[in-house]
Amino acid sequence: MSALLAVHRITKKFPGVTALKDVSFDLRAGEIHALCGENGAGKSTLIKLLSGIHPHGSYEGRFEVNGAEARFTGIGDAAKAGIAVIYQELALVEEMTVAENIFLGCEPRRWGGFIDWPHIHREARTLLERFKVNLDPAAQVSSLGVGQKQLVEIVKALAKDSRILILDEPTAALAEHEVLILLDILRDLRQRGIACVYISHKLDEVFGIADRITVLRDGSTVGTQEAKNTNKAEVIRLMVGREIGDLFPRRASQPGETLLKVQNLTVAENDGSTRLHGISLELRAGEVLGIGGLMGAGRTELLMHLFGAWGRRQAGDVTLQGDALKNNTPQQSIERGIVLASEDRRRYGLVLEHEIGFNLSLSSLKNICTGGFIRRSDETTRNQAIFGDLRIKATGLDAIAGRLSGGNQQKIVLGKALLTEPSVILLDEPTRGIDVGAKIEIYEIINQLTAAGKAVLLVSSELPELIGMSDRILMLREGRIGGEFTREEATQEKLMHVAMTA
Repeated sequence: MSALLAVHRITKKFPGVTALKDVSFDLRAGEIHALCGENGAGKSTLIKLLSGIHPHGSYEGRFEVNGAEARFTGIGDAAKAGIAVIYQELALVEEMTVAENIFLGCEPRRWGGFIDWPHIHREARTLLERFKVNLDPAAQVSSLGVGQKQLVEIVKALAKDSRILILDEPTAALAEHEVLILLDILRDLRQRGIACVYISHKLDEVFGIADRITVLRDGSTVGTQEAKNTNKAEVIRLMVGREIGDLFPRRASQPGETLLKVQNLTVAENDGSTRLHGISLELRAGEVLGIGGLMGAGRTELLMHLFGAWGRRQAGDVTLQGDALKNNTPQQSIERGIVLASEDRRRYGLVLEHEIGFNLSLSSLKNICTGGFIRRSDETTRNQAIFGDLRIKATGLDAIAGRLSGGNQQKIVLGKALLTEPSVILLDEPTRGIDVGAKIEIYEIINQLTAAGKAVLLVSSELPELIGMSDRILMLREGRIGGEFTREEATQEKLMHVAMTA
């Protein structure tokens, strides 16, 4: 079968760094081709070349579309060639509606050049229904959750009838039922002859959807194999260059005293609508308490309220190490030993235009200041230590955070939180968009924290991760606790039943 897209010996260099070296692979019509590799393996750079962000002439090698060389000078050229990209980091206009975002840049016009708004809203509703996305086309994007925004991005790309669809971690922020919807959409596209490059760290998804798998490591192509002729263990070995025996290395802990206690917590949005209803939980020293549930169940809202960043408490009590925690601000929470690593790193976790060191220090400046001045040598010493512990892949602390891969950005968010020296750590999707090897490293950090007597409240959309890394699990449903499970009791089927059954 002839290739719809062919990548021939692509090499891309940046000052002091070779991001890609002799990378080659091909994509056939009607194929779903998975691209796997650790963060820093070169996947994001390759996408930017294919989409025209890094134009022809800035790299060595060649691309071919339908057998003819493609020389993209910008993203418009790639779009004309039938290539659409859904990036891991969202590219929506928050102040616009779902429908306006879907047709942004290609709005249908009436006579006289005026935008045909009724047509836009009709077509947007048709598209959302066709792809089984339950969203109001008139809803403002800023009112949506991360997972819902990701679905809007997907529909926006599919609306262009592109022949080649490149998806960069498309399910990273999606709940289980939304993942199933997306995979069904991709299978339908495959039947219509549309080709997809599918980039994901979730190997269960890769093997459930991909026809072939290409692995990148350290900027080079390691190999391409038919998915049916390989397995997860082999792909992981190719990605990291070593065997990983236990994907969820949670070590047994001995829970101690209760550090965080929540009793009958009821919280409302600022508009008065109640989002959390009668939540009660206890989190002990040395314990990981997992929080699961579908998108919109209240997982993120719970963590943000405990941190003092969201919601108006209507009822209930929260105590931290026996002392009341009420009307606290994020700064006060940090001072008392509770910290949040947000799922939305670009919005809440990082100052993207600043250096890694700047970001790492933000939440704990008081620990390195004297008389209002930062002790630079102390700052550099401690930041360099956590930079190494988290294995952040960058040239150094002076690298700009916004230029790093999503996984490395997430490590900075985690590092910034840990530098506050907390007793309770709230982790909201801490491994979203992070490769298998980096996940293991973060899991080991969680083990180290609990071994040191810290307590972790872990929100995750990945049920295997939730089961594998939690000592106990609470499942939320529509802002209420639907069930509680020990690690031994929990199965994916039981958790999903509780999450989806009224």
